[in-house]
Amino acid sequence: MALRLTALADADGVADPTRPTTPAPEAPSATALVTGLLDRAGAALAAGDATGWRTVFAAAADLEDRHVRHYARRLLTQAALTAEGRTPARLGPRYAAVADALLSVLEEEPREPVLLNHCGLAFFELGQLAAAEPLFTAAHRLDPQLPHAAANRDECRRRRRAGQTAPPAGLAPAVLAALRPLAARAGNVAAAARPATGQRLSLCMIVRDEEAMLGRCLDAVAGAVDEVIVVDTGSVDATVAIAEARGARVLHHTWTGDFGAARNVSFDAATGDWILYLDADEVLVDGEADALRALTGHVWREAMYLVETNHTGDLADGTAVTHDALRLFRNRPAYRFEGRIHEQIAHRLPGFLPERLERTPVRIEHFGYLGVVRDTKEKSRRNVELLERQAAEGDDTPFLHFNLGSELSAAGNHPASLAAFERAWAALKDDPALASFGFAPALAARLVREQRIAGDVARMDATVAEVLQRFPGLTDVVFEQAHAARVAGDRERATALLERCLEMGDAPSRYSSTVGCGTHLARVALGEVAREQGDLERAETLLREALALAPSFLGTVETLARVLRARGARGDEVVATIHAGVAAVTPNVRFLLAVALYETGAFAEAEAELDGVLAAQPNAAWARVALAEAQLSQDRTAAAAQTAAAVPGDSPAKAAALRTEIFARLADSDTARATAALDAPAALVLPAAERAAFLAWAGADVRVPGEAADVVCVMLDALARLERYDAFEALAAVLARTQIGARDRHERLASLYLRRGFLESAADEWITVVHTLGPDPAALRGLAAVAAGQGLDADAELFRAEADALERAAA
Repeated sequence: MALRLTALADADGVADPTRPTTPAPEAPSATALVTGLLDRAGAALAAGDATGWRTVFAAAADLEDRHVRHYARRLLTQAALTAEGRTPARLGPRYAAVADALLSVLEEEPREPVLLNHCGLAFFELGQLAAAEPLFTAAHRLDPQLPHAAANRDECRRRRRAGQTAPPAGLAPAVLAALRPLAARAGNVAAAARPATGQRLSLCMIVRDEEAMLGRCLDAVAGAVDEVIVVDTGSVDATVAIAEARGARVLHHTWTGDFGAARNVSFDAATGDWILYLDADEVLVDGEADALRALTGHVWREAMYLVETNHTGDLADGTAVTHDALRLFRNRPAYRFEGRIHEQIAHRLPGFLPERLERTPVRIEHFGYLGVVRDTKEKSRRNVELLERQAAEGDDTPFLHFNLGSELSAAGNHPASLAAFERAWAALKDDPALASFGFAPALAARLVREQRIAGDVARMDATVAEVLQRFPGLTDVVFEQAHAARVAGDRERATALLERCLEMGDAPSRYSSTVGCGTHLARVALGEVAREQGDLERAETLLREALALAPSFLGTVETLARVLRARGARGDEVVATIHAGVAAVTPNVRFLLAVALYETGAFAEAEAELDGVLAAQPNAAWARVALAEAQLSQDRTAAAAQTAAAVPGDSPAKAAALRTEIFARLADSDTARATAALDAPAALVLPAAERAAFLAWAGADVRVPGEAADVVCVMLDALARLERYDAFEALAAVLARTQIGARDRHERLASLYLRRGFLESAADEWITVVHTLGPDPAALRGLAAVAAGQGLDADAELFRAEADALERAAA
């Protein structure tokens, strides 16, 4: 054979023409029905009986199942095209029979890329390049991904340009006489082989209380579908009205805890040629309606995968997982769902015919994995219950345990999740058909993640080795290894693994991979490692690259801002860089940037960013608390108190707001307002020890427990930074009243003074410890630090030596 034909697909969906042309193991019924025909055809081919082969091929029309019928025709054709022969005289009748047989089928339905390619091969071998080339072109036009079709077409063109157009010498006169009418038929078939038009598309949905999201879903897909079937399972909100207002046909179905049954109700009602199914939290990407509509013309397919981006996390922070979602298929009664939850339909499709399935670039977005959505709908709890009920009914499949592990992980039950994933992987990993299970890569990645969370690094590494043997491009598992190395403090190994991630790139969407493990996420992690190692220049380069690659990913913002500040950038320069680099200056971006600016001392710029957050989201309580802290850090205590006081009493941020408000008022000696705030019911959110410390600072005669000492010292440090010395003296008296030991109190004050540069005050405290309570190593080392700060190196060395001697004596 001079050219290549299309054989069965390998594990990754790429055709392997060297694979034996035998029925796939996924199709036992097809195997039984087709084997007899293949045996008869093989005998005819061995005997050089082209007419006998043609008779067998014609008998395939009697096969009842359309997919088995196509399967038989494809295998019979491949057998004829690959069988050995000695001379053109013997091969010619066979190729002419193949061309005639395939043209008879293609004249009934020309939209069959694989058969068009095979037919082109028959004409090619007969020297009919002018007939073969349009057939290859038509095959490639219908399916640009069809292996070898484009190469076969190009070879025809090359030979025609070279003048190699004569039929093989030795062809029988009867064959030569048949070539002209066969070529004319081929031209007609090639011209007719174009996508179908007029196909109707039905959107089918099941919903319940989806008023917040349904409208957006339906609006996005409106231009692509011909009808909308919505099955409502008991909504009590405005869901039904929203659907009807957009022209949907709404059916009411009593919820039985079975998602598959509910979906099938919508399918039974659909009248379109094709069915698209979506959930209310899924949205067709803007601009994809025409591309989705065009897919309905691909009538040689039975089903198609869309690229779904699952947005994850607790905020719309740019983290996502992408996978190929089987959402579009022909409207046939045989295609119905099974399973109470994570229902499946793929097993009903002709998976043994890869040309019947298509992975498309059409995109949808899924928002149901955002933490706020999951919490609102309590999906994890509900899903675990449904899966456990399904298991109790006898479902013990790896797919069920994969789904159960996923829901348990989302609910935070990591030990149970790990057990479920390990059970699923053990049952599946050695299956020869592993790659045909679409969930297998996601199972592998989630298992590795749970092993990492459990701290079982050795087990995780062993699993990663197994996974990469089966899915070599699954970058996610290497990224998990890098994460584990970082947690363990092994920066060298983390760096090597993250660089390997960059070499691998993001895993393909068919692996249900996390977006960025081989691109921006790996760069952010490498940037953080470089920052930890003090290589700020490399850290900045990596983080800038990450921001450019994924400007919507918020995880880059804070780290890059910190690195820029560490490299000496002014606060306004950092703001300009981040604002220019992100996809949109959202409240989330501003808040993360403000945190980095505040913690690196750019208080005014942090305040401006927080003002921006509150302008867009006035009820953002934590942003309001952060704004008060930024104002306080600029010694604007009155403004800080007023800002903090505006946080509502029922907010989770109220305790933090009260701390800031009361501190600011007492720092201003506004005892009356501070006391009023402490006496209000909202003040009960403060720990008792902390409230006692505030009351004592305000002048109340209260007992201050020892556990208040930590918060008192934090406030003293803040007062020292603000240089509020009167307030500092008053609060230091509260520290003296806390029920901690005198040595501990003096040591805490001395350390605070040393940190703030008050060397003489620090020395006084440590000298008091030594004179009144006796020397200890901590006091002597403190005095050594004071001496070193004053340039008294000899005294510093003497104090350190005495501290060492005391430690040796104690040992």
